[in-house]
Amino acid sequence: MTLLQILIVLAVVAGVGAVAAGVVRGGLPDAESSVPEAPLPDGPVTVDDVSAVRFSVGLRGYRMNEVDAVLDRLSNALAERDAEIERLRNA
Repeated sequence: MTLLQILIVLAVVAGVGAVAAGVVRGGLPDAESSVPEAPLPDGPVTVDDVSAVRFSVGLRGYRMNEVDAVLDRLSNALAERDAEIERLRNA
């Protein structure tokens, strides 16, 4: 009886491993977005464009505080770039 129990446990572990590895269908489908992409212009991006971007909140999304931190840093970098370009044009 012990050998039968070991074989059953091994079969269950192998089945769970196969499902987890994606060998057996039945896992979650690939994530598909049902919302439009972030609205950025096709041309040059300005500080105001980055500041105006809002992302939809989703179950499988990113951490909002990390996205906000990156967008803040990007906005600051764009502002510095634009100020440097303006300074060089006026020199």
